[in-house]
Amino acid sequence: MARKYFGTDGIRGQVGVAPITPDFVMRLGYAAGMVLVKDNATAVRPTVLIGKDTRISGYMLEAALEAGFSAAGVDVMLAGPMPTPAIAYLTRALRLQAGVVISASHNPFQDNGIKFFSGHGTKLPDSVELAIEEALDRPMDCVPSDKLGRASRLRDAQGRYIEFCKSTFPNELDLRGLKIVVDSAHGAAYNIAPHVFHELGAEVISIGASPDGFNINAGFGATAPKALSAAVIEHKADLGIALDGDADRLIMVDANGRVYNGDELLYLMVRDRMSTGPVAGAVGTLMTNMALEVAFKELGIGFARAKVGDRYVLEVMQERGWILGGEGSGHLLALDKHTTGDGIVSSLQVLSALRRSNKSLEACCKELTLYPQTLINKRVAPGFDWTKDAAMVAEKEAVERELGESGRVLIRASGTEPLIRVMVEAKNAEMADSMARRIADKLAA
Repeated sequence: MARKYFGTDGIRGQVGVAPITPDFVMRLGYAAGMVLVKDNATAVRPTVLIGKDTRISGYMLEAALEAGFSAAGVDVMLAGPMPTPAIAYLTRALRLQAGVVISASHNPFQDNGIKFFSGHGTKLPDSVELAIEEALDRPMDCVPSDKLGRASRLRDAQGRYIEFCKSTFPNELDLRGLKIVVDSAHGAAYNIAPHVFHELGAEVISIGASPDGFNINAGFGATAPKALSAAVIEHKADLGIALDGDADRLIMVDANGRVYNGDELLYLMVRDRMSTGPVAGAVGTLMTNMALEVAFKELGIGFARAKVGDRYVLEVMQERGWILGGEGSGHLLALDKHTTGDGIVSSLQVLSALRRSNKSLEACCKELTLYPQTLINKRVAPGFDWTKDAAMVAEKEAVERELGESGRVLIRASGTEPLIRVMVEAKNAEMADSMARRIADKLAA
């Protein structure tokens, strides 16, 4: 069944424009609540945990969700500003029925979204999302007054999550002697990430940690790493860590200000795991750089590509029984540490690898040289199907003939925004750039 509201990462859009409106979000809370009540096998009233990032619209959407859940007879616990993976962890740790995050991740403050986690701390199965969509098409009602849900504040949510993050770092290691710049993107981890690294012994310089409701992801964070690179050089730091607005993405910077993306960090994590035991394989996506696939083949490690989106990476990991996977954008998964992608936890896996090897980030990644890759995003009308654009299809086929086996072309629609993404990998950067522009320009025409 085709999805009407849910994309690859929940429901997302511009605030004030359907579906990110107070009335819809209240109905969404009610619909989700009714599905939870129906699926609840215990006599205990269902309880959900709601967290959010630092967008100004989070207050409004939080209140709407709370009202909807209450009308369905579901209790609500409010965590306040918290990273998306923190809600996944706390939902599981507190044995709740579901977790809800109000966030648009790396998008600007004008956008927002709603994403759900199951009681196991994983993204909702497709069947549950479809059940919620079906419930949304029915009129909203309200349980009797004596059945209404209650709301309460979760005490010390930040402290609980900080301790969890620290627990994923080896007990025999610490970060003493390291100077680290931490960029929280003025987002959900602003009052969490710096504490994690400081409490493990690092000297921390914190940037992107002054949210005002409007500056999330604006010039800071994983999608804008120039600020981190500059701060690392200015402070003569050993490395830098950048998260995105909801802290499920990770980008890192070495002492020279050079940026390392998710593909490189996944390679480092795999190499480190190989030093402690066998690694069957790792999962990337259709966007994963070819160099990573070649490197894993040379190491005798299996590699599989999933559709773009961390939920699809997770699905393939579970199918194959592998514990490591990720995306070049910085979504990294280590299933022996967490049930979902977590920027802070992933950074700790990288840091533990650096500590065990006694090498710098640059030295640990020097054996992997990424192929030049150009990605161009073109905004389109919602529902646009590029496969029916004859000029674009013809140009794609022409470029593929020219590339042969020395590169590849990938065109896909974004799962969270009305964008068409054109990606080309080639022998050199100039060729990749010119070929990607050739294809994208056909769409503009």
